[in-house]
Amino acid sequence: MTLKKEDIRNFTEKYSKICRKNDSVDKELFTQFGVKRGLRDINGKGVVTGITNISRVESSEVIDGKTVPCAGRLYFRGYSIQDLVAGFMQEGRYGFEEVAYLLLFGSLPKMEELQEFRKMIAASRRLPTNFVRDVIMKAPSSDIMNSLTKSILTLASYDKNVSDTSLENVIRQCINLVAVFPVLSVYGYQAYNHYKKGGSLYIHRPKAELSTSENILRMLRPDKKYTDLEARVLDLALVLHMEHGGGNNSTFTTRVVTSSGSDTYSTIAAALSSLKGPRHGGANIMVVEMFKNIKDNVKDVTDETEVKEYLRQILNKQVFNKKGLIYGMGHAVYSISDPRAEIFKSFVEKLANEKGRADDFRLYSLIERLAPQVIAEERHIYKGVSANVDFYSGLVYSMLDIPEELFTPMFAIARIVGWSAHRIEELVNADKIMRPAYVSNCGYHEYIGMEER
Repeated sequence: MTLKKEDIRNFTEKYSKICRKNDSVDKELFTQFGVKRGLRDINGKGVVTGITNISRVESSEVIDGKTVPCAGRLYFRGYSIQDLVAGFMQEGRYGFEEVAYLLLFGSLPKMEELQEFRKMIAASRRLPTNFVRDVIMKAPSSDIMNSLTKSILTLASYDKNVSDTSLENVIRQCINLVAVFPVLSVYGYQAYNHYKKGGSLYIHRPKAELSTSENILRMLRPDKKYTDLEARVLDLALVLHMEHGGGNNSTFTTRVVTSSGSDTYSTIAAALSSLKGPRHGGANIMVVEMFKNIKDNVKDVTDETEVKEYLRQILNKQVFNKKGLIYGMGHAVYSISDPRAEIFKSFVEKLANEKGRADDFRLYSLIERLAPQVIAEERHIYKGVSANVDFYSGLVYSMLDIPEELFTPMFAIARIVGWSAHRIEELVNADKIMRPAYVSNCGYHEYIGMEER
């Protein structure tokens, strides 16, 4: 039997109304029962659900017995992100592999350890025979996150030890995934660009001697060329997105699925599904779209009064997408500043000057200064608002000619390191499944026979 589209539409419309009626929960009940909606209290403070040695986020400090906001601080395995970035940059190294080693194994690598790890990553970039043809090139998707998830789940079919959750095997699997995420993402985009958009098809093999960021640019560009500054700014972007305290949605997903005893591929696929949600990994795309809209509608983007008024209209749902959000501003944890954005900004300016986009950088800087003022004037907020890392990452990716379809996958290419570290830590420490409690509000009903309904 075949259903008409109209029949399906009528059915779903009917039952969506029923679901809205039967599944709605009175918001006052959350307060009555002390339920932390979204795992955060009414002040936005996260509910503690675990302990980790992997990273730490600080946004406040106790002074004279009172908790007061402070400039944001981020630590990977106890090392401040500022010190880590300064260290590998001053010594002329790409940081992705070095910081990945730190997050995965808990200590800074010696040179011979780093070289060994780089060799493991390079060797693991190779995909199974005909995988590109049989998996990536068939049924390409405009949603590269879906394409990436499909590829990860299919890779499980090539792993003879797919369900082995021993630490040794999981470490092998995680390193393999860290290595192939860039390849799968870029190839997924190239397939989409060719088969769906009619562009030329480029499949460049990664080179063992190149860093992760260099290989991404090499595989993505038709001529395989890139500047040293481009590769180093992209490397920095990946390091800043690698991990963030463990309390984010996709990392929590990783730990929940790991606690069930599931395999690495299924766990990471779940994390990818979480990250692709626009409330989590898609913010930088919205920042870029918002700036396009501002440039199209503000006559003089150097006029502070004019720009500020347009930001006010965005906040009041009058213009842009009418969601009432100034994208890239504010964070669930930070209030005074996001340390990742602070680090990023100076390098973004260098790249903007190299790319001839200094005017764009000045507009970003202007909005970074004006937006908190507008938000403070228009909204009653419990904490300060500052630019987050996504405020600048979208600009960076656009200056690197990375297509918007790859913005969220770029996040995933970095965050697979953090997910892997948390999966390993969960396996080392936990022996029980995570099983959160829910307050039931379904009531009690007597069964009604068919003829009496």
